[in-house]
This record gives sequence, structure tokens and C-alpha cells, in this order.
Amino acid sequence: MMTVPAASSAGFDTATLRDMLRVAGSPDFDRWREQIHRTGGCSHPIHLTGWTLTRDKATGETLHRYSTDTEPGSRLRIACGNRRASRCPACAWTYAGDTYHLIRAGLAGVSARDIPAAVREHPRVFLTLTAPSFGPVHNRPGTRPCRCGVPHVEDDAALGTPLDPESYDYAAAVLFNNHAGQLWQRFTNRLRREIASTAGLSQRALKEVARISYGKVAEFQKRGAVHFHAVVRIDGPDGPDSPPPSWATTERLADAIRAAAAHAYTTVSVPAAGDQPLRRLRWGTQLDIRPVKAFGDGSDITEQAVASYIAKYSTKAAETTGSLDRRIGNREALVLLGVPDHTRRLVEACFDLAPLYPDRRLLAWAHMLGFRGHFSTKSRQYSTTLGELRQTRADYRAAQERTARGLDDIEPDTVLVLTSWTYAGQGHSPGEAALAASIARDIQLNRETAREALRDQLALEGAPA
Repeated sequence: MMTVPAASSAGFDTATLRDMLRVAGSPDFDRWREQIHRTGGCSHPIHLTGWTLTRDKATGETLHRYSTDTEPGSRLRIACGNRRASRCPACAWTYAGDTYHLIRAGLAGVSARDIPAAVREHPRVFLTLTAPSFGPVHNRPGTRPCRCGVPHVEDDAALGTPLDPESYDYAAAVLFNNHAGQLWQRFTNRLRREIASTAGLSQRALKEVARISYGKVAEFQKRGAVHFHAVVRIDGPDGPDSPPPSWATTERLADAIRAAAAHAYTTVSVPAAGDQPLRRLRWGTQLDIRPVKAFGDGSDITEQAVASYIAKYSTKAAETTGSLDRRIGNREALVLLGVPDHTRRLVEACFDLAPLYPDRRLLAWAHMLGFRGHFSTKSRQYSTTLGELRQTRADYRAAQERTARGLDDIEPDTVLVLTSWTYAGQGHSPGEAALAASIARDIQLNRETAREALRDQLALEGAPA
């Protein structure tokens, strides 16, 4: 029997509470709960109807048959897979976990992915590239007062907003976000040239002895400008499984990064249009480069810290600035939905600039403050891929299913699997949403408990957590 909290104490309205009681009291509630638990407590599960049939190829014998006819509502619910924490915390947690393993694989190596542990000996740094200034903003540099003369607390809504909104260059801010992907591409191209130059090699000759790999994530600052966090690494000519040349050092990599970020090549020109002048966009002067150590000594940034940091921001976007996590159709929506003034001006700048730069799709990406690139990317040879990680998880689940059906002794090549699936909707009813959120919280609590237990065990054994 399930106990449902009173509406007043749990914050549910009467309609939601009534729907919760309906779902919890249904005869197939246990199976519904099992479905939602398998999605990790997904906020917007995809509904499918259909069937699957497994037959022996040689005899035609039916080994297993499944149909959604016996499921709650005759539907199978699967996770939506949305990476945004604001849309689905459960699926975002999975995405962040995959990103963590992807980044850490390129730092520590993974034997299952043919990335040797020797990659730890390759020169690698944790890099942060920031946007330039578009006008002075409220900030909190250490314990010193802000430029406005007043110190701000950590969560002050004024942080990141302009001291003088009327003089702030909102057009340049959204155009920078819009071209940030191109700036990154030009930076990586120039970085290879800088490294080749310092080694006395041509770019073609560099490919014969070394490769530059990276994994990066985008983050929105409080002021609404995109900046990039990245792991940059020098490998041998065959990627992570080959040693870099002897001249490749962390110091040389850091020097090349500084030179590439400041070089005139690493700019993007935006032509004049309407009342907008010609602009040459480039990275800001704030550049943070830190060597990555395996475990660290308290002064160095560690592999685990880097992977965790990048994974954290892989599930966030412009909604951290007060923007929406979906497209914005008109200016009126900004007022109705209470978008903060600074963020509203950035979105409106996208609206204003869209007719002047139609190829930049500023209207479509106004909710992202102009940014139109991928939030999490990597070079080909940095490490494994998200697709491979997801396939590993799918194969693991498939093996579990075969065992549960008594088919694990049968070779996969000897069976024929027929399927038919149809999309039947997405999401929850109000009561289902409340119950799914409760399931997601329980799952998260169990994960945190297991993580703390593992940390305590490692501490007792003297191993790094």
C-alpha cells in the first residue's frame, strides 16, 4: 500500500493529488512504477506501443514474445534522453555520467576502449577561454568591493549584470556567442600551427610525430557570455596509444595556447549591416591554463576534478542566466515569463539582429542568447564517444534481458528478432509527474548513499577517492 501525502503538506493542488491517488490505486501501479524506475525517474518519458518476437532461425520456434498490450495503458515508457537538467534531471544525470567517463577516459585511459593508462604521461592542460568585455558588470573580485562600490553576496541577482545597461554592447555579446564555435575552430587550427612552429616543423611534418586532441564543454557566465572549458593534450602520431615526441612538454603546450588565443588569426569578422558596424570578434584576455595531474598534491587540478567539472556543465545551458530552455516566439513571452532584464535585453538583441544577419539564425537561437554550437564536443582521437558508451549500456541491458528470459545460453546469431514499434506520446499526467519525481529522488538518494559508502571504503584502504 502506498501512502500519498496531504495536498497542503506536499504542495500539490487537489487535481494533482486526485490523479496521484488514481495512479497509485490502479491494479497495474507496480508495473508502472517499475517502468518509471527503469527510466531513472525520467520527467518526460517517451511512450511506445508495439511488440517484439524472438525465434530460433533453424526451427522457427518462438523463444520469447513481448507486447505492450499487457503494460499499463498498453504502453512502454522509455527515457527521453534530454541532456538539459532543467528539462529532465534524471536523463541529464545519465548524460553527465557519460560525459564524465568520456573526459576521464582521455585523461586516465580505459583499457576496454584501447586507451592506455600511459596517456597520463602525455602533456595535458585544463584550459578556460572566456569572452571579451562588452561593458563593465557587477562582480565580486575576491573580498574587494564591486566596481559599483558595494560588495555582493554569492547569490546576488545583480552579479553579471551591467553597471550601465544603456551603454552595454548587447549586440556584440550575442554575436560573440553566435560565432563562438567558429572562434574555437580557428583557435584549434592556430594551436597546431603554434606547436609546429615552436618545434621547428611544418604542419604536415607535425602530423607525422604528434597529434593535438581535446574535449570541451561550453558554459554561460552570469553575464550571459559563453566561455569554453577544455582538456587539451599532445599525443604521438597515432593518437593516445602512441607516445608524444620528447620535445612535447606541458610548458610548451601552455605557451602555444597563449600564443594561439592572442593571434590575429584567431578572430572572426562580422560584416557591417544596417546600423551595426564591422566587428572583429576574439577571445577575452582572461585565459586560465592549468596542468592536469593524476592525483594532485593540493596545488594541481586532478583528472577526477576536471572530468567532474566538465560533466557538471554539460547538462546546463542559457537557462542558468534566467533564459528559457526552449525557443522563444516573441517579445511578449519574455515579459509574461518573468525573464530578468539583462537576459531579456540579450534575447531582444537576437530579435533585432536576426534580419541583419539572416544566415546566423539568431531568431531560432535567441533562447540560447545567440549561441548555436554543441555544448559538449571532442576531437576524433581524444577518447571514446558518447555513442560507444551508450552502446555499452544498451548491450549490458540486453544481456540482462537475455538472462531474465533464459536465452543467455543461445548464440545471438542463431535467433531472429522481429519488432514493430509506434510512437504513442510523451510525458506524464500531473499525478504521474509527482510520483515519478519521488521515484527519481529515491534513486538519487540511493546513489549518494552508495557513493559515500565507496568513498569511506577507499579512505580506509588509503586509496584516492
